[in-house]
Amino acid sequence: MSDDLKLVKELRDKTGAGFLDCKEALASNDGDLDNAIDYLRKKGLAKASKKSSREANEGAVGFFENNNIGVIIKVNSETDFAAKGDTFLDFIDFLGNKILDFNKADLDLDSFLDTEISGKTIKQNVDEMIAKIGENIVISDLRIFDISDSKSSFYVHNSYRKNIGKIISFIKYSANSDAENIQSFGKNLCMHIAALKPEALDQSDLDKEVIDKELNIQKELIAKSGKPSNVIDKILEGKMKKFYSEVTLLNQSFVLNPDKSVGEIISTDYKEANFEIKTFDFISLT
Repeated sequence: MSDDLKLVKELRDKTGAGFLDCKEALASNDGDLDNAIDYLRKKGLAKASKKSSREANEGAVGFFENNNIGVIIKVNSETDFAAKGDTFLDFIDFLGNKILDFNKADLDLDSFLDTEISGKTIKQNVDEMIAKIGENIVISDLRIFDISDSKSSFYVHNSYRKNIGKIISFIKYSANSDAENIQSFGKNLCMHIAALKPEALDQSDLDKEVIDKELNIQKELIAKSGKPSNVIDKILEGKMKKFYSEVTLLNQSFVLNPDKSVGEIISTDYKEANFEIKTFDFISLT
C-alpha cells in the first residue's frame, strides 16, 4: 500500500469520513493529517462520523414505486422527534426517488450506498444529513420488487406522509380486473400483513428449519403430556395446523372476516377475478 493510501486509511479510521472526502482533505492540506482532520471537522464530516457510532433505533419506513419497481426503504434516526421532521422525511423521499431513477430491481443496499450522485456517494449524502440534523442516521434496510408484470398495493401504518410511516406492508398480485373492489382487497391485505406479520405465504414457503424446530417443540410437549401413543400423531397434526394458521398468510384468519382464512376469502370472494398473491413483504421500524 502506498504512503498516500496509508494516510487516507488513517484519516478514515480517525474520522470515519468517506474515501474521497479524506483524499480531498489531505490534498488540500499538503498531506498534514492533523490539518486534514480539522478540515473535515469544519465541513461537518468528522462530526458526522462521531455521531455515527451512536445507536439509531427510531426513524421511518418509506414506499416508492413506478411502473417497473416497488421500493421499501428503512432509515433510522436517534429520536422520534427527528424522524417526524420535514428534513428527515424529505431525505427519505430523496433516497426513494433516486432508487426509482436507477430503476433496477436487483440493486442492493451496499451498491446503493456506494452509488454516486452529482459527485457524492449516497453514504456521503447520509454523512452530510447526520451533520445537518445532529443525529446518527442509518439506512438499515432496502428491498426492491419487480412489479413490471403484476399489480401491487401497499399500506402505511402510523403514517408521517402518505408513503412514509412506522410500518410499510406490500403485496404483488395478479388479477384479471382492476375493479375498485380488487384494489380495495389488495389494500386490505396489506393492512392484514401489517397487523399479523406473517412469515411466509403458505407452509410450502416456510423455511424447513422453522418447521422442524416447531415440530420438535410440539413433540416434546406432547410426550410430556402423557397422551396415549395412538393419538399423538393426530394431536401433532392439529398443533402444526394451528402453527401454520398463525405464521402463514394464506392460512391466517382474515382480520376483516375472522371466520375465514385469507386463502378461503381469495378462493371464494375473488375466484372470478383469478386473484393470486405473487409475493408480499413488510418492514417495521421495531
